[in-house]
Amino acid sequence: MALRALMALMAVLTVLVFGLAGLQAAHAQDVQAVPALSARVIDASATLETAQREALERKLAALEEGTGAQVAVLLLPTTQPEDIAAYAQRVADQWKLGRREVGDGILIVVATGDRRMRIEVAKTLEGAVPDLAARQIIDQAMRPAFRAGDYAGGLNRAVDELGARIRGESLPVPAGKPAAAERGIQWNDLLLFLFAGVPVIAAVATAVFGRKLGSLLTSAGTGALVWVFTASAVLGVVAGVLTLIVVGIVGIGSALRGRSTSRGGRRGDDGFGSWGGFGAGSSGGFGAGSSGGLGGGFGGFSSGGGGDFGGGGASGDW
Repeated sequence: MALRALMALMAVLTVLVFGLAGLQAAHAQDVQAVPALSARVIDASATLETAQREALERKLAALEEGTGAQVAVLLLPTTQPEDIAAYAQRVADQWKLGRREVGDGILIVVATGDRRMRIEVAKTLEGAVPDLAARQIIDQAMRPAFRAGDYAGGLNRAVDELGARIRGESLPVPAGKPAAAERGIQWNDLLLFLFAGVPVIAAVATAVFGRKLGSLLTSAGTGALVWVFTASAVLGVVAGVLTLIVVGIVGIGSALRGRSTSRGGRRGDDGFGSWGGFGAGSSGGFGAGSSGGLGGGFGGFSSGGGGDFGGGGASGDW
């Protein structure tokens, strides 16, 4: 009797196990599939216009180029039968947004048919974007725009606010990108150019064009270069005026030219040569660091392999 009872119990347990496995498989077939990660913005709901999607894509690419953090946007009609939080968690786990060694990823999911949205934040960025901040972005940036039918505007404002918070976080510098102190024009290089390069240029210019015209050309060129490299018209004007005073009134270029002539022109030649090296090294590094990194980002988007998403973020509706 005991053996029969045990066999009957095993049979019941077997049926239950297979039944539960069947139910789980059926549920797995019913849930929405996770789309392949092919771009920073995937619009499976055909909500955004092409220009809107491309503009948002560029903004996200610039954010990643500048900070290393990966932010992606997914729009789809529905996440049913799952709620948006569960679905976003599955997508984030599969996409693995963020750098592998850092885990700095954020996912924005919008289910247009369900009128639901979710900001899913990787653990590394939960300090920069805590749950309360994600909720505020949804309530203040996304919901009002979505209710007005401006999906692109709501997403852009959300990305702007997320980007501001990410940039305020002390994240590692993106791979292949020089540290902040090494990027672009350096102030010490600029000062070196003004104090060492300008007198040499002035000496050459005044020798060729005369003191008056040479002074004007030197001051105009100096102001233009400072304007270009600092993006400040005020600094350009100030640099131009100071150069005009130093070269045209004080006559530093003429004095330097006189000393160079008395010594066989060696100082003038050396000074001009060093200024040429400074210009090439500085502007070349700036151009390569700036456009190269961003251009590489548009060549094709793929996951960084990081992003441990532990359920941080917020959901909302409109």
